[in-house]
Amino acid sequence: MQKTLNQYFLVGILVLVNGFAKGQDEKKLEFSGHLQNLNTVWLQGDSKEWLSSGSIYNRLNLKWYPTENWTFSASARNVVNYGQLIYNYYPFYSDLLVQDNGYVDLTGTIARDSSYIMYTNLDRANIKFTQGKFEATVGRQRINWGINTVWNPNDIFNTFNFYDFDYVERPGCDAVHLQYYTGYASGYQAAFKIDENKDITAAGMYNFNKWNYDFQVLAGVMTTDLVIGAGWSGYIKNAGFTGEASYFRDRDNFADTSGVFVASLGGSYTFKNSLMATASVLYNSNGTTGKAGYGNSFIVLENVSPKTFSPARASLMGQLSYPITPLIQGDLAGIVNPYDGSFYVGPSVTFSLTDNIGLLFTSQVFGGENGTEFGGYGQFYYMRLKWSF
Repeated sequence: MQKTLNQYFLVGILVLVNGFAKGQDEKKLEFSGHLQNLNTVWLQGDSKEWLSSGSIYNRLNLKWYPTENWTFSASARNVVNYGQLIYNYYPFYSDLLVQDNGYVDLTGTIARDSSYIMYTNLDRANIKFTQGKFEATVGRQRINWGINTVWNPNDIFNTFNFYDFDYVERPGCDAVHLQYYTGYASGYQAAFKIDENKDITAAGMYNFNKWNYDFQVLAGVMTTDLVIGAGWSGYIKNAGFTGEASYFRDRDNFADTSGVFVASLGGSYTFKNSLMATASVLYNSNGTTGKAGYGNSFIVLENVSPKTFSPARASLMGQLSYPITPLIQGDLAGIVNPYDGSFYVGPSVTFSLTDNIGLLFTSQVFGGENGTEFGGYGQFYYMRLKWSF
């Protein structure tokens, strides 16, 4: 009960601030968001039954600049999920939707029944102080230390799930983030995060530019592991070239374990006709070279960490993006497990109907034998209408 009241209180604050914003200096207060409807059809891999579901999603973003040095940010997601996916997996699926992994529980149910759930989540709530080259942010925020497009071994604070395409803002974490800039592409960072289990992730990072490449090195602790990592971003002629790697070792059993090494490489190239090609490879020393049909986090919404992007020893990814017209964008992405032969394919087409209304058609097709990484999931088809304001 208390949790639900907290959610009403938080959303109420955002609504009141929206009304207050209309009479304020635009330079000091910004308010934005979007409203969308997403329809899903799931063709299950081992069943002839089709499951359908829908989602109405409203996002509210607030930024307040009370002085030149201070910024307050808050963002809330308000979601209604309904349909067969809810009542066929109720309460398992619904309970996972309202699970908050932060130290402060800012996610709660507004209403629910056997065929729907309405919930809200405050995924940003922080205060930032800036003074010259120094910047400090405290509260729920996103700390993005990743470089590559798909797999980010350096992103130890709030790793995202590539398959969750509809959450473009990505999840946040309860943390303190300090930054000191020594140049345009150089500086120091330190961050401290605490999660729902009171586990600590804390690390420092140094960024610098050399040979026209941006480099970063980091070291710290991620829950139960000590971690060191590095990454880079630059170009080979006209092609983008990025990479990042991290090594994890259990701090309590340091002498008894061999550790886990995770690395990813990425490349991208835009042709003269505006076709953009992207490729990436992931390596995980702890992954299996056999059938990898265990622990994949796509369906069950589990937390993804840099150690669990995939249960496979290696994964290959490719993507093509092309502006069919100025108002129509086409994309095709694919991921392959080279060991068990399973695969994922994700085609999509986006239509820009107006300056702030977009229509998306996309699908997620999973293929492979039983017991493989992508086998048994079947096919998902989506249609999303989105209005941004």
